[in-house]
Amino acid sequence: MNKLPISRDEAWELVKKYNQHEQDLIHYLESEAVMRNLAKYLGLSEEEIEYWGILGLLHDIDWGITKENVETHLTKAPEILRNAGFDEKFIETILSHGYGFQELPHLKDKKRIEKIQHALAASETITGLIHAYALMRGKRVSDMEVSGLKKKFKDKTFAAKVDRDVILEIEKIGIPLDEFFKIAIEGIKNIKDKVGLI
Repeated sequence: MNKLPISRDEAWELVKKYNQHEQDLIHYLESEAVMRNLAKYLGLSEEEIEYWGILGLLHDIDWGITKENVETHLTKAPEILRNAGFDEKFIETILSHGYGFQELPHLKDKKRIEKIQHALAASETITGLIHAYALMRGKRVSDMEVSGLKKKFKDKTFAAKVDRDVILEIEKIGIPLDEFFKIAIEGIKNIKDKVGLI
């Protein structure tokens, strides 16, 4: 893992430069929070926790400028990140969360193999499930239980666009699904005020 070229505040400014939609920004903040909490759970160093957090924050850096033409998503990200000083390893990890998606022709035949790739994909995906469940509960995340989230995970009609198989990739890095639910809920709870939850 290499050193980050910019601070967290600078990374947030970079996100806002290319993304203005509030729901998107909420997703990035939640992805960062889950990645940070996951890194803490894994006992990583402060520097690594920061690295994982910034991966979560920046994972969809070009979404704001590519979402009208979805197949171009993650084609602009490498240049944006290179210009900000990020190395190829960081960029490859960012791109990896799009591996396997049929909508992204340039990434659909690639497969995630590294621990950090599975972690990012599972973390950014679970935010959709947790946020939708919190909204259903009157925006409440502070008293969300793993058991309730698990029921929503099993109900494929709830937040139907959330890819359950990607969330299950967390098991490939040795973390049981229930444990991941707990880690992710706690992570989002830490930033609930910033993402419109209570």
